[in-house]
Amino acid sequence: MPDHADAMVDIAFALVGEGLPREHRRALAAALDSALPSLAGLSGLGVHGLNVSAGDGPQALLSRRTRLTLRVPRRHAVAVMALAGARLQVGPGVLSVGAPQQRELLPHGTLYAHLVAADGADEVVFMATVEAELGALGVRCRPICGRHRVLASDGLQGFGLMLDGLTEAASRRVLESGLGGHRRLGCGVFVPHKSAVAVGA
Repeated sequence: MPDHADAMVDIAFALVGEGLPREHRRALAAALDSALPSLAGLSGLGVHGLNVSAGDGPQALLSRRTRLTLRVPRRHAVAVMALAGARLQVGPGVLSVGAPQQRELLPHGTLYAHLVAADGADEVVFMATVEAELGALGVRCRPICGRHRVLASDGLQGFGLMLDGLTEAASRRVLESGLGGHRRLGCGVFVPHKSAVAVGA
C-alpha cells in the first residue's frame, strides 16, 4: 500500500460549457497541461472520462452534472485545485472549470473502466495482458471484457473492462494503480460499479 501522502484521491471540478468534440481525450489532456503546466510532469495522473451526450456526431454536449475529475497523489491535491477558474480550449469550444471537491477512493467489489488501452483488437491477447497486470498487482478477481472501441481520430483503442469479485485490498490496489497505459487520456481509470451485468452495453 502507498503511504498516506502518495495514496490517490479524486479531485472533481464543476465544468461549464456548451459542448466539445466527441473525441476529445488528447485535446483535453493538452488543455489541462497548458492551464496548469505542473500536471505535465505529475506521475500517476489519471483523467476520468467526461460524461457527454450519447450519439455518433462529431460534437457532444455536456450535461450540467458533468465533472472534470482528476485522480492524483494526495500530496498534490491542493496544487491541482489551482485549476479552478481556468478556461480550457478543447476543440472549437471553451470549458470553464469551477470549484473543486476532493473525493476519497472507495473500494468496491466490482470496478469498471470505460476504456483500457490495447495494442489491437484481439480480445484474447488483451485479456492475457490484463491477467498479467493483475498478477503483478497481486489481484485475484473475475475480469469481464467489454466491447472493443477505436478512436478514429488517432487510432487509440481498447476495451471496456469490468473486474468482479475483488477484495477490499485488491480493489484499492486497482483504483490506485489502474491498468494499461494512457491514463492521462482517460484509459484504465476504474470506478465502482453496482454489478457485473451488461458490461458490454
